[in-house]
Amino acid sequence: MPNKTLGFWSATSIVVGSIIGSGVFMKPATMAAQLGSPVWLAIIWIIAGIFSLFGALIYAEVGAMLPKTGGLYVYFRYMFGDFVAFLYGWAGFAVINSASVSAIAFVCAQYADYFLHLPRLSAAAERSWVWHIPLLGNLYPLQNLGVKALAIVLILVLTFVNYLSVRASSAVQVVSTFIKVLVIAMLVFGIFCSGNGSFSHFVSPGVHPKHGWELIGGIAAALTGAFMAYDGWVNVTFVGGEIKSPQRNIPRSLLTGLIACIIVYLLVNQAYLYAMPVDAMAASPLVASDAIAIALGKTSGAIVAGMIVICAFGAVNGNTLSIARVTYAMGKDRLFFAWTGKEHPRFHTPGNALWLHGVWASLLVISGSFDMLADMFTFIAWIAYLFGAIGIFMLRKKMPGQPRPYKVWGYPVVPAVFIAFAAFYVVSTIWNDINRYITGEAPVVNSVLGLAITALGVPLYLYFRKKRSRKSEV
Repeated sequence: MPNKTLGFWSATSIVVGSIIGSGVFMKPATMAAQLGSPVWLAIIWIIAGIFSLFGALIYAEVGAMLPKTGGLYVYFRYMFGDFVAFLYGWAGFAVINSASVSAIAFVCAQYADYFLHLPRLSAAAERSWVWHIPLLGNLYPLQNLGVKALAIVLILVLTFVNYLSVRASSAVQVVSTFIKVLVIAMLVFGIFCSGNGSFSHFVSPGVHPKHGWELIGGIAAALTGAFMAYDGWVNVTFVGGEIKSPQRNIPRSLLTGLIACIIVYLLVNQAYLYAMPVDAMAASPLVASDAIAIALGKTSGAIVAGMIVICAFGAVNGNTLSIARVTYAMGKDRLFFAWTGKEHPRFHTPGNALWLHGVWASLLVISGSFDMLADMFTFIAWIAYLFGAIGIFMLRKKMPGQPRPYKVWGYPVVPAVFIAFAAFYVVSTIWNDINRYITGEAPVVNSVLGLAITALGVPLYLYFRKKRSRKSEV
């Protein structure tokens, strides 16, 4: 097993660093358009933060009780057995985890291009090679080739750092997380102290406020954006077997990290609103840049580009450090390719699993379908969180004598409320995606596609189970 090298601050930096990426700079404008209300915009950030915190409380109990490398995959084996655990692990590899790394790495490279001016092919050359995929439409691998190449280099370099040393990658995570929180604090402080805004924007509704079912659809869509921005808090459980005093540090890092992120996101959102009314936010393609331009002048482009590069870099490292541990745990259990469950004899890292994830994330970068990937991994992740909340009731019955160094606050009310909300979110997201597909607003039903990709794991599970049973008979 890998060595226990991660302390409290390293674990907390994984939580904060995995959560705070590009979402806080990219999603508020879309959410403002979906809601049309500054009050609802703030409420959605709070609601998403509170329910993410409820999820963290639930997983803090399970993580302290079962402090093993592999996170949700390990928990699901105890809760539901091998089949559900494998489907989660497969979805994590195919959609949830690798897609998050590729999407964040692309955003990081995209904003680094502001300074680097990366090469790009002509429009005709970019469209000369087309991947036509049923239900997805056309993908253009040569589009934004310079940016994609830098994103792939970033993924592979950070994969190599994590391959060499857990201690080195955790040090990178602590430093990058400290820098990103400092930079965001400077952003908020600068906007509010500029005087170029109005606190009345916090309550003034848009020209066309939404009501009834239109508002409910907007809330469901905005929650997807907010949950994407908050996603990553569960990553610390993936490295549970490598955390010092995990029974104490897993709960503390989850709670500390998520509370810090809720405060940061709400402050950033209100800073944007201070600088511009909600309708201006909704119409802004680069809301962070426009807010800083209003507050601080024409230096906004470089400031925002630098901030997003810093934040996205830390998020890529945090996700790379943690997500391969699920595939590693599956390999050790012989529910995936056995070589993915082997650790490096010298570095004591899950080297094979890290490189597998790095290569797959790089291929997803070439696809270029980042908005679709982001919506899919957020939706599938919340199905997993829903199952984990249900599973805590099952573990209380199946393993009543198991030591629980931390018990979820407000049990059974908090898990029950979380289950109800997560179920509402999952159902409303499917309904909203189908409705947008029918009306022609979206070319594909992202949630259903995510479920279909997850279902592809069923024959794979049957194959690996049969292969494992044959080896057991020998």
